Amino acid sequence: MQPRFHAPETVEDLADLLLGYAQEGLPVEVRGLGSKLGYGRPVQTAAVVSTEKFDEITLYEPSELVLSAGSGTPLAKIEKLLDENGQQLAFEPFDLPPVLGGKPGEGSIGGVFATGLSGSRRVLSGAARDHILGVKAVNGRGEAFKAGGRVMKNVTGYDLSKLLTGSCGTLSVLTEITMKVLPKPEQSSTLLFFDVPEAAAIELLCKAMGSPFEVSGAAHLQPGLAAGLSDKPLRERAESVTALRVEGFEGAVRYRAAKLKQKFAAFSDLTELSGDRSRRFWSDIRQVRPLQSAGRPLWRISTAPSRAADLVAALRHTIDLKALYDWSGGQIWLETGATSDANAVELRRILADFGGYATLVRAEPGIRASADVFQPLEMRLMEITRALKASFDPAGILNPGRMYSGV
Repeated sequence: MQPRFHAPETVEDLADLLLGYAQEGLPVEVRGLGSKLGYGRPVQTAAVVSTEKFDEITLYEPSELVLSAGSGTPLAKIEKLLDENGQQLAFEPFDLPPVLGGKPGEGSIGGVFATGLSGSRRVLSGAARDHILGVKAVNGRGEAFKAGGRVMKNVTGYDLSKLLTGSCGTLSVLTEITMKVLPKPEQSSTLLFFDVPEAAAIELLCKAMGSPFEVSGAAHLQPGLAAGLSDKPLRERAESVTALRVEGFEGAVRYRAAKLKQKFAAFSDLTELSGDRSRRFWSDIRQVRPLQSAGRPLWRISTAPSRAADLVAALRHTIDLKALYDWSGGQIWLETGATSDANAVELRRILADFGGYATLVRAEPGIRASADVFQPLEMRLMEITRALKASFDPAGILNPGRMYSGV
């Protein structure tokens, strides 16, 4: 039996719907435009509640660097408006749909903050939760509420806006989000180093991030992965690719790029991408374009950059994998061979020796239903997670089990 589908047009209608389902104790799948259904554990529900009708940009004041939009507003619509005004979402939201078989930019802004995934510029500008100013939402009791506001300062107490970011619709249904926007850089330049060994590449990236030259992107692609890029000349390179991005006013970008070239002069095989070519390269990284092989599980690992190369080397001994390093190695995208558990047991066993967190971003529904998709929590953190769920959603109707079994 197919779950009932609802797309309420007002907050009042949404609140009434959720109150009714809470009173009946019937679970509800929360979604925006449906582009991220393959993210997280599958849920079995009596109904689907979509925020697709909350699709308006309700406030935009470019001079105040603030924008509010309904949670169902397409990300592409928001980014187009910002681009027309020379502005951007500085945390460079990770474009998840292409990884799951969708199209670039077809997700909603609510999905961006519900998953809380940030792109390469996070190393300089912060994460999604650092750019959210306020939210309007409806909890599992059917109660509408708002938190935060249009300025960065928050009153003493819990910052509910940040708490809901990354909760995957398990605590409340977002209806409107207010976020900080920033000016778009005048120029973008990317230095590419080829055929640098993995450990040396991570060291290069870390040194660049520790320099005074404001690097806003630091990534490394293993040999062969350049074939998945959209830039034709780069697709023909079989070697590894190590990338550093600097952005800002044209003169400052030229100066900082020159200083980085001087600093890493020992790496002689170097290419510089400017303007649109630079932006296309980082758009590919934002979509993890080199790792979009259908049928192969995709993992996202967060760890200390200094240990990233050793971690991947240890994993490679027992797991068939391809790796793309972002955030100087602080974030690793791993595409692994297809197995019955997406290599979850072995991957988490080895990761425990290095420290970090692993999320299974792409896998078949059966695997996502049986494996730990998100990093298992320690007992105390799980108690806090359960308490938060009980506070926001006492009947447990919102995306039950989407993040953790039984929660």
